[in-house]
Amino acid sequence: MLTNEFKGIRLSRLGFGAMRLPVTGSDAACIDEKQVDQMVDYLLSHGVNYFDTAYPYHGGMSEKVIGRSLSRYPRESYYLATKYPGHQISQSYDPKAVFEEQLEKCGVEYFDFYLLHNVYENSIQVYKDGRWGILDYFVEQKRLGRIRHLGFSCHGGIDTLRDFLDYCGGQMEFCQIQLNYLDWTLQEAKEKYELLTERGVGVWVMEPVRGGRLAALSEKEKEALHTLRPDETSVAWAFRFLQGLANVKMILSGMSDLEQVRENVETFSEERPLTQVEQKALLEIAEGMKDSIPCTACRYCCDGCPKGLDIPMLIATYNEIRFSPAINVAMRLEALPDEKKPAACIGCGKCAKICPQKIDIPAAMKGLAEEVAKLPSWAEICRQREEAARKMKS
Repeated sequence: MLTNEFKGIRLSRLGFGAMRLPVTGSDAACIDEKQVDQMVDYLLSHGVNYFDTAYPYHGGMSEKVIGRSLSRYPRESYYLATKYPGHQISQSYDPKAVFEEQLEKCGVEYFDFYLLHNVYENSIQVYKDGRWGILDYFVEQKRLGRIRHLGFSCHGGIDTLRDFLDYCGGQMEFCQIQLNYLDWTLQEAKEKYELLTERGVGVWVMEPVRGGRLAALSEKEKEALHTLRPDETSVAWAFRFLQGLANVKMILSGMSDLEQVRENVETFSEERPLTQVEQKALLEIAEGMKDSIPCTACRYCCDGCPKGLDIPMLIATYNEIRFSPAINVAMRLEALPDEKKPAACIGCGKCAKICPQKIDIPAAMKGLAEEVAKLPSWAEICRQREEAARKMKS
C-alpha cells in the first residue's frame, strides 16, 4: 500500500469514505454491517489505515457502524476522521453537544482527524459567527488531545476558500476538496490545490472519480486511454492523476462493496505516475466531456448589466450543473442574494451584444435558473436528514 508522511505519521494514500456504504434495502440508514466488516477487514489487512465518516452520513448511522466495525481492532491500528455539521441549516449550533455525541457514537475517546464540514458560501458565516465559537471550541479540543489533527472540507469557490484560510489563521492542517481530472478546470480544483499548497495545508481528496462518472467513460474515451495503458481501468486512471500531485496526502473513495475495495487496493499497491503525454490525453478527455458554453471570463458582459450579475461566474456554474447536477452547485447559488441569482436576469440582451464569443447570455441565465429549480434546496435536504435522524433515534 502506497503511503504518505503527514505530521510525523504514515497515512495510506487510499482512505475509506463512509458516505456510500452498502445497505440492505432502500433506506440509507439500514447499513449492511456484515459487508462493512468484510470491507474493513480487507482494507486493514492490506494497509489502508484511514477511515472517514461524518455526522449526517446514512441518516446518522455511518458513525455508529464504522465505529463498531473498527472497535474490533486496536485503537492505534487505524486513523478515524469525522466532521462537525456546521453546514447544516439550523437555528443554533452547539459544537460541544455534537462532538460529545460523535465520540459516543464512534465509541472512541479521541478523533485522529476532525473536520469542519463543508465550508461554502453560506456556511462560512456560521463557522465565523462568534455566537457559536465553533473554531475556538475545536482548537481547544485539539489542545486537550481529543482531536489530533484539525481541518475542514470545502465545496465553495476559491474566494471562499481563501477567506476561510485567512480567518483560521493557520489553525487548519488539512483541507478536503473535490479534486479529479475533470474538476481540475471545471471547479477550479487546480487553483484550490495551488492555494492550499502555498499555505502549507495538506490536500485531502473527495470525489476522485466524480461520483462514478469518471468510471463510466464512453467507448471512444476508454479506447484513447487503453492505447496508452492497456492494463489500467478508467478508475485507475483517475487515481493515477491524483497520485502525481505531491501535496495530495489522502485520496478518499466511497467504496460500496468488496469488489470495489479490492480493485482500489490493487491500484494503490504500486506507484505508476502518468507521463506528460498521458496527462495531456486525460485532460483532453476531460475537456471533451464538458460540452460547455465557451465563456472566457473577459467580463465585458458585466459592465453594462443593469442587474449587476456576475455573468462569468454564473455561466461557469451552468457549465458545471449541465455536466452533472450536484447539490453543492445549488448551495453556492442559494448563498447569493435574490437580485444576483440567474433568475434576476431581465433578458435585455446588452451582455450578448458585447460578448466576443457571441454567447446567448440571457438564454444561459434562463437555462441555469431552470436547472437550479429542479434541485432540492439545501434547507429541504437538511430537513429530510433531520427527519431521518429523528426516526433512527425513535
